[in-house]
Amino acid sequence: MKTNTSFHIVLVEPEIPPNTGNIARLCGATGTVLHLVGPLGFSLEDRYLRRAGLDYWEAVDVRRWRSLEELRWAFPDSRWWYTSKKAEKAYTQAEFREGDFLVFGKETEGLPEALLASDPEHTIRIPIFSPVVRSLNLSTAAGIVLYEALRQTRFLE
Repeated sequence: MKTNTSFHIVLVEPEIPPNTGNIARLCGATGTVLHLVGPLGFSLEDRYLRRAGLDYWEAVDVRRWRSLEELRWAFPDSRWWYTSKKAEKAYTQAEFREGDFLVFGKETEGLPEALLASDPEHTIRIPIFSPVVRSLNLSTAAGIVLYEALRQTRFLE
């Protein structure tokens, strides 16, 4: 298996510490950069955040940004995939490549509608088959999309 996947997971205004901790652990395990954008709904010193990430924090490349615009400005030539339950395209229809940014919104609201509307070709969803369940857990969704990107780019071989 290759290391340092060169993928990026972006969490825009995450609210729940254990979700971010679990995603940090996922990033550490896969060599994926974790970008935390905007105001967080918790402190990076939160004990639940730390507990979810266990003792893997040193293995994670975590970067903080004031806004998504600031992050996009820092990586102007990159490709961005926005996740939303409202997207037409399933994540399995995306054609990922190394260096892609996988963007996830806050747990209670997702990503802003205007952002999703600005790039529908790069807006993807994870199908949910139950009419009762509104969404998947953020850390579960991040793992699903990241591992599909890894599969497509042959990092899992």
